[in-house]
Amino acid sequence: MTDTFPQPRAATMPDKPVLDGLEAVWSVRWEEGQVYRFDRSRPRSEVFAIDTPPLTVSGSLHVGHAFSFTHTDIMARYRRMTGKAVFYPIGWDDNGLPTERRVQNVYGVRCDPSLPYDPGFEPPEQPGKQEVLVSRRNFIELCERLTAIDERAFEETWRRLGLSVDWSLLYTTINDDSRRVSQAAFLRNLARGEAYRAEAPTLWDVSFQTAVAQAELEDRDAPGAFYRISFHAPDLDDTGGSPVWIETTRPELLPACVALVAHPDDERYQPLFGAAVTTPVFGVPVPVLAHPLAEPDKGSGIAMVCTFGDLTDVTWWRELDLPTRAIVGRNGRLLPAPPDGVPAGAYAELAGKTVFSARARMAELLRESGDLDGEPRPVTRPVKFYEKGDKPLEIVTSGQWYIRNGGRDARTRSELLDRGRELHWHPAHMRVRYENWVAGLAGDWLISRQRFFGVPFPVWYPLDAAGEPDYAAPIVPAESALPVDPVAEPAPGHAESQRGVPGGFIGDPDVMDTWATSSLTPLIAGRWGTDGDLFSRVFPMDLRPQSHEIIRTWLFSSITRAHLEFGTLPWSDAAISGWILDPDRKKMSKSKGNVVVPTDLLDQYGSDAVRYWAGSGRYGVDTAFDPGQLKVGRRLAIKILNASKFVLSLEGSVGEVTEPVDQSMLAALGTVSLEATAALSGYDHAGALETIERFFWMFCDDYLELVKARAYGPGAAGDSARAALREALSVLLRLFAPFLPFVTEEAWSWWQEGSVHLSAWPAGTSAGSASGDPAVLAAAGAVLAQVRKAKTAAKLSIRAEASSVVVRGPSESVVRASESDLRAAGNIGEFSFEHVPGGELTAEVTLAEPVAS
Repeated sequence: MTDTFPQPRAATMPDKPVLDGLEAVWSVRWEEGQVYRFDRSRPRSEVFAIDTPPLTVSGSLHVGHAFSFTHTDIMARYRRMTGKAVFYPIGWDDNGLPTERRVQNVYGVRCDPSLPYDPGFEPPEQPGKQEVLVSRRNFIELCERLTAIDERAFEETWRRLGLSVDWSLLYTTINDDSRRVSQAAFLRNLARGEAYRAEAPTLWDVSFQTAVAQAELEDRDAPGAFYRISFHAPDLDDTGGSPVWIETTRPELLPACVALVAHPDDERYQPLFGAAVTTPVFGVPVPVLAHPLAEPDKGSGIAMVCTFGDLTDVTWWRELDLPTRAIVGRNGRLLPAPPDGVPAGAYAELAGKTVFSARARMAELLRESGDLDGEPRPVTRPVKFYEKGDKPLEIVTSGQWYIRNGGRDARTRSELLDRGRELHWHPAHMRVRYENWVAGLAGDWLISRQRFFGVPFPVWYPLDAAGEPDYAAPIVPAESALPVDPVAEPAPGHAESQRGVPGGFIGDPDVMDTWATSSLTPLIAGRWGTDGDLFSRVFPMDLRPQSHEIIRTWLFSSITRAHLEFGTLPWSDAAISGWILDPDRKKMSKSKGNVVVPTDLLDQYGSDAVRYWAGSGRYGVDTAFDPGQLKVGRRLAIKILNASKFVLSLEGSVGEVTEPVDQSMLAALGTVSLEATAALSGYDHAGALETIERFFWMFCDDYLELVKARAYGPGAAGDSARAALREALSVLLRLFAPFLPFVTEEAWSWWQEGSVHLSAWPAGTSAGSASGDPAVLAAAGAVLAQVRKAKTAAKLSIRAEASSVVVRGPSESVVRASESDLRAAGNIGEFSFEHVPGGELTAEVTLAEPVAS
């Protein structure tokens, strides 16, 4: 038979294979050869499209990023080898608060929109304690400068890790096309009534001076105290009236009180329902009302409703149609003037103070008036914070933009729950998190932010004759004019000279929440609106990979936008990664100082070792960082190179696979290929890797040793061994390729043309394995292991002679099929078999007497 396998190219196969330097060599060759370039000529049915997470550009990557992005890359490489044209873009999420904070810290500046642009501005070389104020345009230029530096570092790390993304598809969430897509989608939401502007109670971060959405909240335990204070009740039974005691942690909000609320079944307060009581110190009458959210067993069972102390206040205010008495400003201080109906004299004691100072002064006033019962009772309670902030949130009334997402619309909520059921979740139980989030929505999606570096709202407002904006009649551009910046560009049909003057216009100063842009990544990457041909080939996409903590933000918001715009899911499958935990099983985070940087691991262990560790982690499972796994991965990568060199160094012809052990090995390998294919198709990359790796070590430890002597020899038996080895190497390199791309590409290049990553995935058995029985190799390996064990126990060389081996087991034919290879591998003299029905395979080994020296 002629040799059907390419011959190794001696010039490319090193004398001693090493891992060092492979990343640099192959990263360049892959890019030069456009190995991972998306073939946009293929129809949608032949495309596998991935909605890759755009990483927040905030200075550095951590090992969790390397972990989850490797999972995605394994799937991309697998699908590419199965014949799919893989659409695998990469994006940088460079707009929003994280970028602004980093710019402020690195350059020592803060944005003041009232300042004029300075074209020659340069930040101080060494930022001082006092931040330098700069114009909005100068600040944005510094954001762009710093993100460009960070993005180059990110790209270098990702190339080194071996991500097979198509770098020609790179996008950022602040570039012109992303702004165009975001603004176009918003205008369509606005035209359909799905986006709206409203003056409403809004969660507000006083430090960052911006509104905060429900999805960005987190509860943190904070110290506080309950103040027991008395409201003055009317004389309902000619007894002179009695105080109504309430307990609150926020007495400073008394001037904002608009009602007291108790449960409708609470007999203690039923006589008061519909009556009015007066607030202590201020003497303002407020009604006593019934509402089922009041908790009879909490405190005194009756609560004061203030506008606004917490989200329950907002619910009561809305459902009971209460008036508004706002007293907390956007800066976290009490407003200088009291709300309507509140005496100015008493309020003057609190005006202008922070909420903390106002709380202390209010307690003093209550003591002086005799309305404070005893001393405050210390308590630790959950308080709402912005996830990136360090001060408790306030609730202020402000004009903000919203998108309807089912928070106040049962029909939309039901539709979005149905979308979640259409989606294929990996693992399946992650759908529960999505459903719990949708079911618990308390309001629509707040998408506006009072920041600077983001996608502007494409909206202007006309000014009336008095110079007041008419927010109900926004001016919007044509989609063909997008992107626009209303702060820097005049409204359509107006001149810049009309900005801010009566009869003219003002531009909306706010920007979109980062999720309002990121929710459109399938549209941004697919060039929606500018490249219809590309978009038709990739949307809806196939896969959304992401971590579980942003199901409520990125995944849900993406489903919402696709549902509203297209009436479909944005992708068919979602693969959810877990967190990386430190050795104490705590989540890694920069704030805790327990983050491992991937570049350090890449330096120490190599990319394939890092990918091996990541590939061993399953979707949806939090994984503890274990350096031991990296060592195992590096050992595996080196073993692949060495085993490849051994196989390719064998001289001699290659013929039919005729020997039982060879056929058995190929049959077992065929089964491994099928199992790995099924696992990867089911998004179980860890299961696939485990199956492939288990076979590989058996291949190296057992099969190579069994056939080594025969593989060096002549004749049909030698030809069979060399053919089986070449076939197995071809299959194993392709099976390992999605996981360990550098070593597999290196070994492949020693004897094959083209890239292993563009070769066909080995999805079944080969011709040489058709008649093979996997039990033959398994039995031979078990016997060989027991022979080795006996020699090791006797402290003899593995090559020492075994004068006789008696094998006992249920099937003689299976053992006899490998007898000649066993004799050669174990240096065995006499070999016999005893039948033991149903018993385990055992070997009684008698070692030859050592030769006297």
